[in-house]
Amino acid sequence: MLAEQIKAGDRRALAKAITLVESTRADHGDQATALLETLMPHTGNSIRLGISGAPGVGKSTFIEALGNYLTEQGHRVAVLAVDPTSAVSGGSILGDKTRMETLSVNPNAFVRPSPAGKTLGGVTRRTRESLLLCEAAGFDVIIIETVGVGQSETAVSDMTDMFLLLLSPGGGDDLQGIKRGIMELADLVLVNKADGDQAHLANQTVSDYGAALHFMQARTPSWTPRIQSCSALHNQGVAEVWQTAQEFRSALTDSGELLTLRAQQARAWMWSETAEALIADLKNHATVKALVPELERAVLAGELPAIVAAQTLIKHYKASE
Repeated sequence: MLAEQIKAGDRRALAKAITLVESTRADHGDQATALLETLMPHTGNSIRLGISGAPGVGKSTFIEALGNYLTEQGHRVAVLAVDPTSAVSGGSILGDKTRMETLSVNPNAFVRPSPAGKTLGGVTRRTRESLLLCEAAGFDVIIIETVGVGQSETAVSDMTDMFLLLLSPGGGDDLQGIKRGIMELADLVLVNKADGDQAHLANQTVSDYGAALHFMQARTPSWTPRIQSCSALHNQGVAEVWQTAQEFRSALTDSGELLTLRAQQARAWMWSETAEALIADLKNHATVKALVPELERAVLAGELPAIVAAQTLIKHYKASE
């Protein structure tokens, strides 16, 4: 029943399904697995865009501008926005629906904020599943917004087709905060807020970063990373961004790299899930659980190296299998 509702494009059913896959309950996990297996033949028909950038660069404003433009062109857009989770309280603000006021009520768009939790990479553990559910619901453009830029903010590139990096005009400070690795992941660098007094500075930033991109190794042989300017606030350059995204998709489709990329991502997803499942099983194992308190005490007291404690747990886990 739920699968049929999703295939019919029911947004309420889609939201319910995403909640199901994000649940940590064992029975919900079984239901989610069965649902994804049923819907799998109806996935893969979208272009998947990953968007990252330092806080304050205007990611939400840009996504809303792009999303509204695409819906006007007849597309259906899903936005999976990941909010940072507090290391102290464990809570998240989940404010993306507030920041994307018009897109969140657009009948041809679906905006879903989710907490990052303890997952590294600027995404939630279930972002991949949510992406597939959105595709099954008929959304042909999926946008994943990450929590920000840092060394671990690269997991989004492992589940999307095209990776966009947003910068502010005169981004010298941004450049210092952005590692070379994430620059090398970018298929398109966008200098946002290129309007008013900042227009000239934005053009200079495009020139500076354009020179830097020449020293970066491209992710794929068929695409040379580009840099463009835009003003999401004034809807300037948004159509050109979409044109570039279409050219990117065409280039990778014609070369066969898109299929290869997605196949590699699916394999990486399989091993990621395997690792998560094994860790969960190990932590819940009776023998291991009995050993944990004393081993943790010894590690905390500096009496035992962490690697020795880990190997002890694994040894007893394997011995009891």
